[in-house]
Amino acid sequence: MPFPRARVIGGGLAGVEASHILAKGGVQVDLFEMRPGSMTPAHKTALLAELVCSNSFKGVDPMTAHGILKREMHSLGSLVLAIAGKTCVPAGKALAVDRTAFASQITEYITAQSLITLRREEVKTIERDYPTIIATGPLTSDALAQDLASITGSSRLFFYDAISPIIEADSIDMGHAFFAARWSDDNPDYLNCPLDEDQFLQFMEELLKADKVGSHDFEDARFFEACLPIEVLASRGTDALRFGPMRPVGLKDPSTLKRPYAVVQLRKENLLGNAYTMVGFQTRLTYAEQKRIIGMIPALSSARYLRYGSIHRNTYLDSPRVLGSDLSLLGLSNTYLAGQIMGVEGYMESAATGILAGISLLGRIKGKPFHPPGTETALGALMHYITDCTIEVFQPMNINFGIMATPDVPKNRRSEARSVSALLAFTGWKNSLADIEGLNIL
Repeated sequence: MPFPRARVIGGGLAGVEASHILAKGGVQVDLFEMRPGSMTPAHKTALLAELVCSNSFKGVDPMTAHGILKREMHSLGSLVLAIAGKTCVPAGKALAVDRTAFASQITEYITAQSLITLRREEVKTIERDYPTIIATGPLTSDALAQDLASITGSSRLFFYDAISPIIEADSIDMGHAFFAARWSDDNPDYLNCPLDEDQFLQFMEELLKADKVGSHDFEDARFFEACLPIEVLASRGTDALRFGPMRPVGLKDPSTLKRPYAVVQLRKENLLGNAYTMVGFQTRLTYAEQKRIIGMIPALSSARYLRYGSIHRNTYLDSPRVLGSDLSLLGLSNTYLAGQIMGVEGYMESAATGILAGISLLGRIKGKPFHPPGTETALGALMHYITDCTIEVFQPMNINFGIMATPDVPKNRRSEARSVSALLAFTGWKNSLADIEGLNIL
């Protein structure tokens, strides 16, 4: 017999993962998604798990922090990774998806589950006594954000997020582009648009003086360091872009047999290959200036845009002050957070916290305590970071080795040692979940 109902607010990556976990554990779930009745500045569809920024889920190598995180998520039965595997597009060593196919299959799966009821309505206030996971993401509605602020006693915090343009494939001048992946001839999955020194310096000059969307439209502007707009990077010095998204290392232009001075990489946006995303080219330039400035890149001189880059406000809570180690709000034990609203940054990080919040709430419903994994693991490191009350100025964070425990081995062996240590620690923690009776999805 199913357990009492739980609520999950938000149908993004974290919300669908949390709903998936709870339903697999026998809990009836009401999954609330306000779209399409109430849209956000970034979403375009009513699909669950719509990807509004990049279509890339980053690397899968288990010697990297991102790879370790995916390994742990896969071990916990991640719905997002399962669907990503069915809708992936070529992206070298990264996992990227056809975003429409991905979101469509997620939506079809969720709506087919007998224990999950999808409710297309906006939740403006939290029912304090009802088991709830809030996974409304960085574009949480004003009404719900205000309710959260009143509950936690914490002022809302803001930072900006900018997204990259998407270009029609047949508008790219292939005479000035070539397929290749850095340091590899085996997976030429990226389309590279080279620039020589004069072209790059002219591009920089125009970029720095181009018209931008004014920050006064959005309040206090604070950009996330791992997702800076190209014009912000350019303002930091001549070589900031050449050592960032336009770095040419590991590439050779077949027309010159030399490394380009700078390069813009494009990645397939969908399985048909008729659309390409500009990698790392998130921007707040006005649409007219995007067309003009990007048009200075030889391969993109006649580019047609399926989506221009844009900027929107992201909202998150000061989690170290308001969140317990089980991901419940302090003083409100029935309410849990998951995803970017809690201060993790990135697709996989958001989905991963949805899994953990689902497991934690499931444990509470069944009367079993939840303890997060250790900081040797990617999941544990993320949980520790967002609940560490010694952090005075809290900023959103991706998974990275800097927040994971450092093994006591020489530097040249640390990646392997981290991977092995993370696997051992995670396996031991996962075995302890057997105490949560009925968590047979693991």
